[in-house]
Amino acid sequence: MQHPHRNFLSACLAFGVSLIALNAHAFQTSAPPEPAKFPAEGKIKYVERDSILEFKALPNYSEPDWVSEKFEKTGKLPPLKDRLPDEPLVYKTGNMPDGTGVYGDTLRHVVGGRPEGWNYMAGQTQGWGGIDIALSECLTRTAPLFQVDAKDTEPLPNLAKSWEWSQDGHKLTMHLIKGAKWSDGVPFTAEDIMFYWEDGVIDPNVSPLGGGASPEAFGEGTTLTKIDDYTVEWTFKSAFPKQYLYTMAYPNFCPGPAHILKPQHPKYSKNTYNQFKNAFPPEYMNMPVMGAWAPVSYRPDDLIVLRRNPYYWKVDEKGQQLPYVDEIHYKLSTWADRDVQAVAGSGDFSNLEQPENFVAALKRAADENAPARLAFGPRLIGYNLQMNFSANGWGSPDEREQAIRELNRNQDFREAVTSAIDRKAVGDSLVKGPFTAIYPGGISSGTSFYDRNSTVYYPYDLEGAKAALAKIGLKDTDGDGFVNFPAGTAGGKNVKIVLLVNNTYTTDKSLAEGLVGQMAKLGLRVVLNSLDGNQRDAAHYGGRFDWLVRRNTTELASVVQNTEQLAPVGPRTSWNHRAPEGKQVDMMPFEKEMVDLVNRFIASQDNAERAALMKQYQKVYTQNLYTIGLTEYPGALIINKRFSNVPQGTPIFMFNWAEDAVMRERLWVATNKQGKYELFPQQLPGKPGDKGPIN
Repeated sequence: MQHPHRNFLSACLAFGVSLIALNAHAFQTSAPPEPAKFPAEGKIKYVERDSILEFKALPNYSEPDWVSEKFEKTGKLPPLKDRLPDEPLVYKTGNMPDGTGVYGDTLRHVVGGRPEGWNYMAGQTQGWGGIDIALSECLTRTAPLFQVDAKDTEPLPNLAKSWEWSQDGHKLTMHLIKGAKWSDGVPFTAEDIMFYWEDGVIDPNVSPLGGGASPEAFGEGTTLTKIDDYTVEWTFKSAFPKQYLYTMAYPNFCPGPAHILKPQHPKYSKNTYNQFKNAFPPEYMNMPVMGAWAPVSYRPDDLIVLRRNPYYWKVDEKGQQLPYVDEIHYKLSTWADRDVQAVAGSGDFSNLEQPENFVAALKRAADENAPARLAFGPRLIGYNLQMNFSANGWGSPDEREQAIRELNRNQDFREAVTSAIDRKAVGDSLVKGPFTAIYPGGISSGTSFYDRNSTVYYPYDLEGAKAALAKIGLKDTDGDGFVNFPAGTAGGKNVKIVLLVNNTYTTDKSLAEGLVGQMAKLGLRVVLNSLDGNQRDAAHYGGRFDWLVRRNTTELASVVQNTEQLAPVGPRTSWNHRAPEGKQVDMMPFEKEMVDLVNRFIASQDNAERAALMKQYQKVYTQNLYTIGLTEYPGALIINKRFSNVPQGTPIFMFNWAEDAVMRERLWVATNKQGKYELFPQQLPGKPGDKGPIN
């Protein structure tokens, strides 16, 4: 069988199209228009990195009185000093906006996702909305870095309390927190780290969440070895790749409890990998965690409840064991309902990220009696149209799908598509006002690495876009209003493109539906494949899509986190161009240039050089339309006014989501403002697998 790409080129030539014309750039480009001023944007108060936390022993420690009375004095728990590490992580009072707090109350979240189970290591989602962040702790931490100047943004220590580089920069020795314990009292050691690495990250049969924790995410040829119970050593091919310290933060290196997971792993049992993945369904309660709260109750399609972890290894400078808040609720509803309930006061926290709700939320928050405060951050939420560039088998495409991928890889085709998008109309369709901005794609305008003059923008030019399609042989040969493949390619039928979209988010659906209409004007027939979150993720990561509407992730919002995902540096790092099992990514020339720039950025220790490399990257990305930008806008943090210790200017998304950036373990509620929301007052997580908490 002849390769579809050869068929396509032959057909183009039959239409009188030259190979030179196939590569010609027919459109005038410019820098993107200056976005409208947005006076509601909150300002970040910058601090020194070292002012946030430290590790040290304190003379005394305390916990909620009810824990001491009901659990410690009765022998159900060891003394607090035996539950804490030798040197706990201590949050410094000077960095707390409202100082050290008091115990009690409930933090009520509303989420639109549904949990698959608790085996995060094997790729199961906990329902998003900050659930996994509440349960998991990672080697390093980055979310609070939004308040640190870019020149000082090395990740914060976390499970790894310190590290040092060898003289040649190829080895990194990490010292783990000593004496910390899982929520069931079992010691946390290097065994948990090595199990996560050896039987998760580098086991090709274990599918990490979103493909983030794949081996190439830590550099080709990287190894990890155990030195002792509290020391591990990384070995890298390149020297001083400090960039990987960011990769060791959420969501890529957050180990699970080896003492619970290991017996279910196929390497140590008769289980299949699918059985391992699903060994801990949502109904499995009291899953051991290193996070501040553990799951104690689950009602399908209704509610998840977390209770405080009595072994949590972080304290304030008074020696009070964190968290301050005893209970967290996750109401299983919709993402739009999350905003509604947060504004109304029946929920406590929301990342206002759906622009359809902006105006109503602002009006409600302006009322002095409103229960919640609302603060917008920079424009860091961007949406892209991503085209599947894999032409060598990712997702096992059929003839039509393969032909679409060959089109996706054609520069003229991409230029036609981007020039047919009226981005002003796209933004206005979501919300009127100064919220949205024209977004050509690439690095978010809200990050310090963004450079407008290095950003290539293709203005709206529908007639030019139609001419570009005709130039490459895509014409409406049957008179139905949609262009056809040339004869000999996909049967000469209409160019039908299947657009994958997350059905869970109103914004995603609105953008996808708008694209269908705008592409119809161009003559492209686009049909939607609208799937709920988990199904959409499975289709995406399996390569079963032509086009995909996707919201930007951390690499475009921060650049320094998950940087390897900026380009196909490995077979599973790119969101829209991956390789099938056992093959390499079939990169186009500009992608090779992007990979080189990203690798040089990762290896560089010079801030000026790194900034220059990202300018080059941005130009290559946007000139060649690695993805096609749609719109960009700010998000707003909504949080109930009764909560204290919310950092000024917290963005809802930069290094990570706001649930992590606000450091929920530090949030507290004054005694006279506490509500009666707890469902399991004065109870703690039980034994793993038991139903519910214990009294």
